[in-house]
Amino acid sequence: MKHSYLTALLLIAVIALIAVGSQLLGIRLYDRIATNLLISVVLVVGLQTFMGNSGLLSFSHIGFMGLGAYTSAVLTIPAQMKGMALPDLYAFMTVVEVSPLVAMVAAGLVAAVVAAVVSYPLMRLSDAAAVITSFALLVVLYTVMNNWSAFTNGPRTLFGLPKTTDMPIAAIVAAVVVVVALLFKESRTGKLLRASREDEVAAAALGANIPRLRWRAFILAAFIAGVGGALWGHFITSFAPKAFYLKETFLIITMLVIGGANTVTGAVAGTILVTFAYEGLRGTEGALNATSFGAGQVVGLTEIVLALAMIAVMILKPGGIFPNREIGHILIRARRKKETAP
Repeated sequence: MKHSYLTALLLIAVIALIAVGSQLLGIRLYDRIATNLLISVVLVVGLQTFMGNSGLLSFSHIGFMGLGAYTSAVLTIPAQMKGMALPDLYAFMTVVEVSPLVAMVAAGLVAAVVAAVVSYPLMRLSDAAAVITSFALLVVLYTVMNNWSAFTNGPRTLFGLPKTTDMPIAAIVAAVVVVVALLFKESRTGKLLRASREDEVAAAALGANIPRLRWRAFILAAFIAGVGGALWGHFITSFAPKAFYLKETFLIITMLVIGGANTVTGAVAGTILVTFAYEGLRGTEGALNATSFGAGQVVGLTEIVLALAMIAVMILKPGGIFPNREIGHILIRARRKKETAP
């Protein structure tokens, strides 16, 4: 557990450094990028709690982010604005208005309850079948959000959320989620789940109820995704269902795969690296489009480069930047080697 404490301290220090550094720079663009980065940390670390411990790829994570965003929106949009933002909203919900903090917890709970109800049968599946069904679940969640006009305003943009997510709030939530992910990893459930990841038959022979273990991790991941969705919604303040579909799913999975899906350190490192690359590529794409370079507009450069980067990482370093060990474990092991060296 000693290396887990050190890992938690180091990752929280990195989060604090990002938050304080962007505040000291005093540039609004950098502050916005850093806040978005910390929200992404929440989402990616949430995905890691399931995908990293179970070894199963999950596409549905962003769908639960959407549930959280819409739940928080319905609970926090001022009552006088709900008639415009959600004209078809159920009558009993039109007078409901709670604080964003309460709405954030409620968003996580709604996402967790939905995950608990729909996911247990899926947890019996493995390999390709599990991946396909998780993608199908994403499609179902997206379709519901895109057509449930009373709750989401349908495919149209939902607006009117109070802007309450700022740098300190995003940093605090990211730090808490990192600690929760590390605690879950070192818990009995986390250890048994990782054992099933390495050898499902052997883990089952030792008495591990693999579907239930996966189900618990999936519910926790959905709760964190719901909280992350609420954070993001109160940061961006207006959004549509298309924000919770394939593009965002690809970006979050890329962050986790490049950093290392098996470690919380990898989730944080991958988020930071991909965010910087993403913003740099977007700037390059915008600069190219603003000049007369090329025969036409440069479209999709960011996504193509990130896809190629993920392919390169999978070929050269399949486990990611931090494939198996957390940063605390690496540092402690290096120190012991140095002490025992002649």
